[in-house]
Amino acid sequence: MIEALLPDHVMAVEAFTDITGEPPFPGEEDLVANAVEVRRREFVTARRCARQALAALGHPAAPIRAGARREPIWPAAVVGSITHCAGYRAAAVARRPDLAGLGIDAEPHERLPAGIEESVTVPSERAHLRQLSDHYPAVRWDRLLFSAKESVYKAWYPLTGRWLGFEDAELTFEPSAGVFRARILVDGTRRDAAPPLTEIGGRFLIGGGFVLTAASVAA
Repeated sequence: MIEALLPDHVMAVEAFTDITGEPPFPGEEDLVANAVEVRRREFVTARRCARQALAALGHPAAPIRAGARREPIWPAAVVGSITHCAGYRAAAVARRPDLAGLGIDAEPHERLPAGIEESVTVPSERAHLRQLSDHYPAVRWDRLLFSAKESVYKAWYPLTGRWLGFEDAELTFEPSAGVFRARILVDGTRRDAAPPLTEIGGRFLIGGGFVLTAASVAA
């Protein structure tokens, strides 16, 4: 499903089940040494998806280590993203000359727990969500916004090296086109010489009981 949200030059692999007893890939064991079983299975399957996606770009199987904020560390010429939730794991990668930033996220298509919406939205977004819910009541827009912000952060962080809080981006959705746009409300200076990030766009879909989002930054 996730490939429907991504440009053709992005390689994506997804899985809906885990392989019973599958061990961590050599060199990744310590990353889940103290994890509970559910978390360990998510990690192992998602990392396997990532290696399969990298193989489609010609990269040999290798450990995918984690950075300071537990983000996956990709080969130097690659951008990518990993996501997992109950019943779904996926990874997407692209060559750096083709794409500067990439983020994907999956969530169950359910309402956010009580009180969470207020902590992940700015006031204008809450009004926007109410309007969307009036017109498209079958969609859990609060969960969709949460997922989209997760995707935006995953695309943002490798380019800036800085945290992006839920309150630091203002999202709007275009339901008929299946797209969203995040207006960045903080300094978007990048690590490279490219112009600062002021907006990050993305796409979304709902299917199979999941909300899927993908955000990208052009090369």
